[in-house]
Formats: sequence, C-alpha cells, structure tokens
Amino acid sequence: MKILVICEKNSAASRIAYLLSNGSMNRKYYFKLPYFKFKRHGDDYTVMGLRGHIVEYDYPEEYNDWNKVDEEELIQVDPKKEVTAYRIVSLLEKEVQDVERVIVATDYDREGELIGLEAVRILKSKKPEIRIKRATFSSLSKPDIEEAFSNLKELDVKLAESAESRQIIDLAWGAALTRFLSKTSGQLGRNFISAGRVQSPTLALIVDRDEEIENFEPEPYWLLDALLDKEYEFTARHEEGRIWEAEKAESLFRKVENSRSATILSFEEKEKKVWPLPPFNTTQFISDATKLDLTPAQAMKTAEDLYTAGWISYPRTENTVYPRTLSLRKHLEKLKSSELSDEVKEVLQQDKIRASRGRKQTTDHPPIYPIKAATKDKLKGREWKIYELILRRFLVTVAPPGEAITRDVVLEIEEENFQCKGYEVVYKGWMKYYPYFKPKENLVPSLDQGEIVDVKEITLNEDETKPPRRYSQGYLIREMEKLGLGTKSTRHQTVQKLYDRGFVTGKVPRSTLSGKSVIKTLEAHADTVTKPEMTKTLEEDMQKIADNELDKDEVVDESREMLESVIRSLKKDKKEIRNELRDSLKDQKSVGKCPECGGTLIVRKGKRGRFVGCSNYPDCENTYQISRSGSVKPANKNCPECGAPKVKVYHKGDSEELCVDLNCKYSKDKRFRGKCPDCDGDIMEMRSYRGKRFLGCSNYPECKRTYPLPQKGMVIYEGDKCEECEAPIMKIIHKGRKPWEFCPDMDCPTRD
Repeated sequence: MKILVICEKNSAASRIAYLLSNGSMNRKYYFKLPYFKFKRHGDDYTVMGLRGHIVEYDYPEEYNDWNKVDEEELIQVDPKKEVTAYRIVSLLEKEVQDVERVIVATDYDREGELIGLEAVRILKSKKPEIRIKRATFSSLSKPDIEEAFSNLKELDVKLAESAESRQIIDLAWGAALTRFLSKTSGQLGRNFISAGRVQSPTLALIVDRDEEIENFEPEPYWLLDALLDKEYEFTARHEEGRIWEAEKAESLFRKVENSRSATILSFEEKEKKVWPLPPFNTTQFISDATKLDLTPAQAMKTAEDLYTAGWISYPRTENTVYPRTLSLRKHLEKLKSSELSDEVKEVLQQDKIRASRGRKQTTDHPPIYPIKAATKDKLKGREWKIYELILRRFLVTVAPPGEAITRDVVLEIEEENFQCKGYEVVYKGWMKYYPYFKPKENLVPSLDQGEIVDVKEITLNEDETKPPRRYSQGYLIREMEKLGLGTKSTRHQTVQKLYDRGFVTGKVPRSTLSGKSVIKTLEAHADTVTKPEMTKTLEEDMQKIADNELDKDEVVDESREMLESVIRSLKKDKKEIRNELRDSLKDQKSVGKCPECGGTLIVRKGKRGRFVGCSNYPDCENTYQISRSGSVKPANKNCPECGAPKVKVYHKGDSEELCVDLNCKYSKDKRFRGKCPDCDGDIMEMRSYRGKRFLGCSNYPECKRTYPLPQKGMVIYEGDKCEECEAPIMKIIHKGRKPWEFCPDMDCPTRD
C-alpha cells in the first residue's frame, strides 16, 4: 500500500519520518520543498510537512476597498479560503495520485485538526475516493509515534470546524472594528488602528489597571511594631494592624514606647505539609517562563521547537493531571542521564512515587513534561532554559512534600495586645528542586504561655496605601484564562500583538496613549467590545461545536448579530469618536511645546522621512530634523542650549536623550565621537533608517567617511585617536563585561 503522511510543518515531518523508518528514510525535493520516502512493514510511505495553514480566509476582492464597503455590509459577507502555499498544494496534488491512504499527523488540537482538514479537502477534490485516517500523539517520541500509527483514528471534523468558526468570527470582528476606527480617525495605511474580539478586552485589562493606578489616591496609616528578643529577634505588630487615625496611633505609641518586656498571652504551633505544585499546563508554563526574562511568545516558540525535536511533550494543553499510563518511576530512570542527574536520583529514592494533581483534567494531551534526558551540551541558550524549567517542574510534581511550622503568638505590652505569625520551612522537599519558587518565611521562636520576653524597641511608622500592581505578562495570561479570553494556543499571540501594534510597551505591559485612546473610545461608545463576557460566550459556543452540541453556522450567525449591534452603536457616535481619537492620537505624537509660538510640536511624516513640526502650521512654520529611526517620546525637559523640548529616542536595546533639534549644540555634543581624519568634519554617532548605529562624518555628502559600530553596549569617546590611521578610538561598555577599546577602521593595520 502507498501511504501519504501529512504533518504540520517540515521539522515535524522530518522527525516522524525518522522515527517511523528507524532513520532509513530518503530525503527528496520538490522545487526545494523537502519530503521523505521509505518502506515500512511492506508499505511505501511518503511523509511531507505543511506550513501550518496552507489556505487562509479572506474577503473577495471587491470587499477589500475600505472606503467603498460599509462595515455592516462586510459583516454579512462569507469569506473565501484562498491558497497561500501553492508549491505545497502542488506537491499534495502530485503525490495523492499514487497513494491509497492519507494519514493526518498534524498537532492534535483544534488548529492542527483544521490544518489537516484543509489539506484533506484539497486531496479529496483531486481524488474523492482516497481513504483518510488520523494519527494522534502527545510527543514526538518513538513509543508515542509507534502507538499513534498502530492505532489510527478518524479525523475529528467537528473539532476542526470549531477552529474554522474562530477564523471566520475573528476575521469579521477584526476587519469591521479596525476599518471603522481607522477610517473614522483618518489613520490609514501602516498607521491603522486595530481592534479585535480578544485583543480589545485584553487591552482593556491593561488600560483599566493603568487608569486605576493613575487615579489612585493613597491613604495614610500607621503601624505600631515591637522588636522582641528570645534566641533571636522577631517582630510583633499591634492587633489593630493598620491604624488609620494619627492621634490614636500616637496615643498607643506613648503608652508602650518605654516598655522593656512583653507577656505571652497565647502561643500555638502547628506542623503543616507544603504540597508540590501541580503539573504544567500551557498557562502555568507561560507564567513561570516569564520569570526567565522571556516573553510569552518567546516561551511558546521555544517550547514548540523542543516538542518538535522530541525533548518535551506537546506544549499546548489544559491538562494538569498525568495519565495513568505514564510510569513515573520508569520515566525518572530515563532522565538520570540529564543535567539534573543528582536531583533525579534523589527523587527516585522514595519508596512510593506519587504525582501531584491540578484542578483541570482533560484527555487530549497530558501536562507538559520532559520526554527524554538533555544536557547543556545538547541544548543551548533559551532552549536549555525552557527545558530545565520543564524538567524541574516535573521533578517537583513527583518529589515529596515540604514541611513547615506555623507559630501564632499573641502577647501583651502595657495592656495592649500585639500579634505575630511565624512561618518556617523545616524540610524543603520539592522546593529544593524549584529555584523559581521562594517561600516567604517569617521566623518566630517557640514560646510558652505566660512567658516574659524582652522588648528591644517600639516603633511607630507612617505608611500609605499602595495602588494595585500592573499585570506582568505571565499574570496577564493567567487572567485571560480565568476570564475566558482566547485559548491556550492563542493567548500569548494576543499579548504579543498588543506590543506589535504599539498599544502597550515595557517589560511589564503599560498602555500607550494610542492603546488608551482606543479602549476609552470603545468603552464610551460600545463597551461590549472591551468586556470579557461577549468573548467568553463565543469561546464556549465554539467549544460546543467541537462537542457536537452546536452547528458552526449557528455560532457564526450569533457572532455576526453581536458585531452588527456594536457597529451600529459606534456609528451613532461617529463624530464624537472621530474627535476623541484624533485628539488622543495627536497627543501621542506630541513631543512638547513649540518655543516660537507655544503650539504643540508633533512628529510628522514627509516626503523625505519624518520630522517634527508645529501644530499651528501654516501660521507657524517651525520644524526640526528628527532621528531617522527609533521610537520618539517626550523627555518632559527643555534643552539647556536652545530651550526646545528634549526627546528620548528608543532603539532596540538602547535609548538616547537628545534635543528635538539634531542640529543643536546639545544634540551634536551628545553624538560627537571625534574628528574626521579625512577632512575638518566631526565624526558623529548616527543611525541608519533601520536603526543600525554607525560613525559618520558631519560633512556628508562631501565627505563619505564612515565606520561600523557594535550594535550593543554604550559607546564612549575619551579623546584618543589611532596612531596608525588617526581614527578616533572608541570604548564600548557592556554590562557585566570589561570595557573594550578599539579602532573602528576595519582596514587599520592595528586590527591584524
């Protein structure tokens, strides 16, 4: 029999072909597209990879003119699927002519099922009688792949249709909302304003939290603490905790400030187990991976690469309970040759090995865990970081519980009660293997009722209430899961999209002016878009398609009704929305006040690139040249030389603070890096249109002298020049490295 195996991408195809053929497959090429052929159990196999989706939904050509098509009309248009990978489709059509069976071996989830179904539809259009089977697996390991191909299943069309409905719904919401907001505000082309069914409520979480922080009014309170001593020092706090009245706090302090002893009124000590953390599902994995200084998108991309290479199980899962078929002891034995060999051997010393369990249990994929042992020689950089995190989490789930002692104390000082709660880890257990978790200990000694302890000091400290914390990227992913925003496979992509669109900035997401303006406008005129309830309802309905409880068309029609209502609501307030968006977007581009007329200086784009001009043009024609690349933000300071506003220019990995006028002495001094050896010009640090920094002469284009620069580290010029070529000597300072001096001339003899 001739069999065609379809995988999600080429790396997975290569791995599956290798495992099924025991490494004896032949690599072929079709217009540079690799695919694999081999014999197995007497059958001829062809294994090929797709590229994810090889067809994509889009609207017919006549509906792609934003200015001619009304948003309400667009909502009712059925999008068409267009081929986006012609060579892959051509290879599919060529190979299907000779095969009798097709096995879909894409990732086993909604998206993977749809990717497989899209390929099957193309194959059946050429050969309707072809037989289709499905291989389902949770890791690209030899046992899992052998098991999957020995027990083939049927393709789950309903699961694929649930993903297909998401494509149709998200296309409609994104297209209609984006077109309306962009056209209304006049932000077209590359500067369009995007909105979406999941994107907008996620952004609203960040914007609303930022607004909560900005509007927060701190309230003062006082804390009355006693520093006590027995064996070691520990602290007790007055039983009222926060004291809100200054007079009362001062009165209590005066009452006890000179006391030198305290009487123990009650003491309670308990031993408690510290149970291990549950196994990793996707959300918990991403949350912990962000502690490694990785974005959610980086963490998921790395995990997917590790999965494809056979190091870990499938990383897109909601499950937090290992399957019964996983022999924990045998699996730990496999991991003894890993970098954490000593830790694995310690865990194996237990008489019984039991795994912790989380609240969610599903049957499609197990939690994320390591499939085989790895060392730092085999995995480098980000891949090792993620693998180590997953390996350590697996060890945590099968390690013994920790043990802690809690101590609750009530004591009396001058008839005033003070309290303290102690927490001490006496046996680390699983915590020993997980450095990403730090228990919060508060050491309190063992005491007896009626015992007298020394008071070292009484203090009264004033403090104030703090605003809520911003969402970290990891916490934001967890909040999205809790509110039903997106899926395990899409949440990290949504967060990354907010950064790509310029709606949020910073390692800890903080909304930009454009992000705030979009959300505040939607909240004022169509708040359904910013609330999680609508998105959650549609997510639940899409799951019902997979469960065969609802039809795809029913869910799509329901979403269209919701979207129509939103667009009508927005249209009613179109004039207000236009003014709100334009005003806020103008504020975002502002870098300060015009020193000539008091107007607003705004970053604009012209035929020769971007510049800064006055909002009062044409009455005020004041303009400034601005840096060709980088994100320009106001520095909220004025230049000490000319009085014009200063700006901060952010490039990838570094930033610089300059006068808005690059020809001002202040800006020139900041970028000066020595004298040009070819003319009387100055060597300046410059940026290309792509943001790459280099050294160039100020007399360009008459003098074309340039030098390359390293793209990382602080560049310093201390006045020295090269004895061989007279180029200015540069010094690069990297964090954590010794300063490095060099001649920037690549042709200088000193570089030998």
